[in-house]
Amino acid sequence: MPVQKETPAVTPNENALSDIDTLKDVLESPEESIRWLLSILDSINNGVMIIDDEFVVRYLNDEYTRITGVPRDRILGRRLRDVRPGARLPDVVRSGKPLSGVFRREGDIDYVVDLAPIVLDGKIKGGIGVFRDITEVERLSKELQRILRQTDRLKAIVNHAYPARYTFDDIVGASDGILRVVELARRFARGGNDILISGESGTGKEILAQAIHNAGDRATGPFVTVNCAALSPSLLESELFGYVEGAFTGARKGGKVGLFEIADGGTIFLDEIAELTPEMQGRFLRVLQERTIRRVGDTQETPLDVRVITATNRDLSRMVEENEFRQDLYYRLWVLNIHIPPLRERGADIRVLADHFLVQCGRKMMRRLSFTPGVYEIFSTYRWPGNVRELIHTIEFAAQMADDSVIAGHHLPRALSLESMTAGRRAATLAELVRDFERKVILERLKDCGKSTESKKVIAHDLGISKATLYNKIKQLDIGKNDSNNQELKGKKSK
Repeated sequence: MPVQKETPAVTPNENALSDIDTLKDVLESPEESIRWLLSILDSINNGVMIIDDEFVVRYLNDEYTRITGVPRDRILGRRLRDVRPGARLPDVVRSGKPLSGVFRREGDIDYVVDLAPIVLDGKIKGGIGVFRDITEVERLSKELQRILRQTDRLKAIVNHAYPARYTFDDIVGASDGILRVVELARRFARGGNDILISGESGTGKEILAQAIHNAGDRATGPFVTVNCAALSPSLLESELFGYVEGAFTGARKGGKVGLFEIADGGTIFLDEIAELTPEMQGRFLRVLQERTIRRVGDTQETPLDVRVITATNRDLSRMVEENEFRQDLYYRLWVLNIHIPPLRERGADIRVLADHFLVQCGRKMMRRLSFTPGVYEIFSTYRWPGNVRELIHTIEFAAQMADDSVIAGHHLPRALSLESMTAGRRAATLAELVRDFERKVILERLKDCGKSTESKKVIAHDLGISKATLYNKIKQLDIGKNDSNNQELKGKKSK
C-alpha cells in the first residue's frame, strides 16, 4: 500500500500569476477562460474532483466516474461526505494539509488519491483530488511476477541442463604437483576472474574447471562446456554468440540464443582454445575485454555476466612466436594460469588414483575388485601418454577381462603390459626379451583357447609354427603344471 505523505499546498506563485496574464491575451472572456480550464481538466487521464470550502462537489471529470464507479448525477452539487462518508478531501480542506498516496478501493477497483487544498489570496477556497487507477498497474505487476517466475523456472532448467558435477573433493592425489594445483585453484575460485588451465590431454582440466565453478560465487549458475576443436569456425561462431532471424540462409525463425548468453550468471568452459581461428580469437578477445556479445546478424550488443575458463593442451607461448595465436589474447588469458602436470610426473598419485578408480569400477560392476602386486609395478613403470583418462580406461578394460575379482598383469591392455615389461628390463639381452614376449603370448593364447590337444593345434596354426614347435616352446619357457605363473591359464575356456 502506498505511504500517505504530506505535500506542499497548492498556492499561486509569481510564475502562476504571470501565466494568468499571458492567458488573458489569448482568451476573450472569463466564460471562455472557464470553458478552456474545464476542457483541460476533462482531458486529463486521471480522475479529478474539486470541492468548495463547504465540501460541496463542484467538478468531476469522466475519469473519476470510470475509476470510482460513482455516477456524476449522484455526487455533483452535493456535500461529498453525504455520498462518500469515508472521503478524506474535506479533512484536507479543513486542515490545509495535503496528502498523497491515499489508497482506496471501490468494488474490484483499487486506486490512489493525491489530495490538496486550493488556496487563493492566502485563504482556502476548496480542495482537489487526483485519482489514479492502479488496477491495471497491479495486473501488469502480476503479469511481470508471472514472467519472472517463468524466467526463474527456465533458469532452473538451464542450470539442470548445464550442471557442474565435480568439486575439489573429487580431485584425488597425494603428489606435491596435484596438491599445488588444488591450492592454487581454490584461491582463484574465490574471485570472479577468468582462468586458463593448461596441461596434456587426459589430465583432468574440465574436472578442475567444474571444481572451480562449484567453489565460487556462481555455483548456482550454469556451467556450459564448449569444445572449440569439435566445431567448424562458422558453426562455432553461431553456437557461441547466437544469431538473429534472417542472419543467414537456414537461420532458425526467431533466431537462436548463444552459449555465452546461456552461461550468463555462471561459467563457460572453452576447451582446446588454441584451435580458434584468428578471426574467432579476435571476437573472443573483445568478449573478454568488453563483457558484451553481439549475435550474428545483430547490430546491438548484449551485456554479459559470465566467468570464462579456458583450457589448452598446446604450448600457447610457442604458438604466439609462430604467429598462430594472438599475442594480446595470450597475455589476456595468461593472467591466472593453472598448469596440471602429466601423470608420469606425479608418481605418488598413480597408486592412489588406481585404487580410487578400481573402487568406482567395482561399484558399477557390483564386484569387489583388487590388483595383484605386479599390476602396481606395471602402472609405476608405464609412462601414461593418455594420463588419468588412460588410467581410467585401462582399469575398466582390465575389470572386464578378469574372470574373478583379482586383476592381474595379463588382464591389462597388451600395449601397456609390453611397454612396462621392456621398461623394467632395460639391461636384458635381446634373447631374454624375445623369450619373455613369446612366453606371454603363448600364455595368453592358452588362456583364451584352452590346453587341449586340439586347442594347441589351433594356437600353433595361428602363430605360424608347427604343433611340435609349440610343444617345445611350452617346455622351454617353463609353461608347465607346476609353474606358479600357470594360475594365468585358469581362464573361462580351460576345463
